[in-house]
Amino acid sequence: MAQTVVIDPVTRIEGHLRIEVEVDGGKVVDAKAQGTLWRGIEVLLQDKDPRDAAVITQRICGVCSAEHALASIQNLDMAFEADVPDNGRIIRNLVAGANFIQSHILHFYHLAALDYLDIMAVANYRGMNPDLLKVKEKVVALVKAGDTAPFTPRYAPDQYCVNDPEIVTTAVYHYIQALELRKKAHEMLAIFGGKMPHHVTYVPGGVTIQPTPDRIAAFKSRLAELTDFINNVYLKDVLLFGTGPLKPLHDAKVGFGCGNFLSYGMFDLGKSGDYKKRFLKSGAIFNGNLTQVNPLDPAKIAEHVRYSWYADKTTDRHPWEGETVPEYGKQGAYTWLKAPRYDGKPMEVGPLARQLVNQETGFMGLVSKIGAWPSVVARHAARAYECKLVADAMPKWLMELKPGQPVCNEKPVPQSGKGMGLVEAARGALGHFIEIEQGRTKNYQCVVPTTWNCSPKDDRGVRGPVEQALIGAPVPDPENPINIVRIVRSFDPCIACAVHLIHPQTNEILKFRVI
Repeated sequence: MAQTVVIDPVTRIEGHLRIEVEVDGGKVVDAKAQGTLWRGIEVLLQDKDPRDAAVITQRICGVCSAEHALASIQNLDMAFEADVPDNGRIIRNLVAGANFIQSHILHFYHLAALDYLDIMAVANYRGMNPDLLKVKEKVVALVKAGDTAPFTPRYAPDQYCVNDPEIVTTAVYHYIQALELRKKAHEMLAIFGGKMPHHVTYVPGGVTIQPTPDRIAAFKSRLAELTDFINNVYLKDVLLFGTGPLKPLHDAKVGFGCGNFLSYGMFDLGKSGDYKKRFLKSGAIFNGNLTQVNPLDPAKIAEHVRYSWYADKTTDRHPWEGETVPEYGKQGAYTWLKAPRYDGKPMEVGPLARQLVNQETGFMGLVSKIGAWPSVVARHAARAYECKLVADAMPKWLMELKPGQPVCNEKPVPQSGKGMGLVEAARGALGHFIEIEQGRTKNYQCVVPTTWNCSPKDDRGVRGPVEQALIGAPVPDPENPINIVRIVRSFDPCIACAVHLIHPQTNEILKFRVI
């Protein structure tokens, strides 16, 4: 007999996500991913100065604000017809790279790793390493005091959980180290971004900060520390887990997904905003055919709303023609997330999609080593490998900066125009789209990574990537659905934050004075 399992909210992610699955015979047979709070930023931008967009859209999220800033500003570059000087392009790459690094480290150690560790195994550590003994003492003291957050509450460990005391204690030690290293990445971003989160140096046509020798040196020193951690800790941890204790999880194809992958590409190497010339390449893969990467065509992007709480009249539109018309309570709908589709198909986005599209030799060799199919474990491997790729590329970008040369090509606000900013956030494909009329923002649309991954069924009834990844997942005990959260967190969901509410009967946007 089928049993409904609801996880609400899903923790250790950003935002408000509810997962509902039906379990029958120890496996998931149906799944719904539900965004439970409305993200209405697009409506706030209407009739505003277009230049406000890069500031306001960063408030969608404090984790990936750097990528929202980049998508928004490339969107405005296009609408303003502003060519960005090389210094401006490179500084934007460095800011985005710093955020990629901190986000990937955050995800593995602080959001996902606890799904794979029997944390209480720390109490059984018998080694003599002084750092690990301190970890043991701390964890044991927390247990005795009854204060074990953030390690608990948790789902009960299963056969896939690592319970070797030395491995678990080392992982917890690295968890603590990663907190300090993320701080270094934030500092690195702030050197050229002014602050973190919600940096302040992007303008249409470039940036407002000069690449002085002292800034370059400060960035370089922090990057060296982070690169050492990535190479000698993060990457090794992921490879140890992925090719050892967690290999059975990968072999069981837990979290397979839809088999379609999309990347807009990231880190411009030529003209700013040119998705055809980027360090991480753009493209699309269909039906699990990993040897055939198709060129990106932005005209093939559309959003469906048949199963979303938005008016049906707005469905199946390209974002330039999109509208945000809430209709809470619509028959058959179950989420505030729309259903983006590329060429009519659901697409997985994120580090795994980027690396499969990129076809870099080292990663494809790793894919062959662990098994050439998508899975929970493969997503973690892609994220770690990408972190190394980006960190290794950044010293060269630093060397390309030219102190004293222009950083911005300022342009006036146009009376009319359209823009499109297609970039990659750490979590996947991110697009911002604007239409300007009489010098004001007429329409603004954001299609964010988790809208792709956690999308509901589309107009044809086809499930989104996370929903498909959950189908068939082993859930031997519905009271302990640990594989469900493993799958969901492997996508690193970031449900963009809502900043206002609507009336449940009238759909009127409610305004509040915050004091």
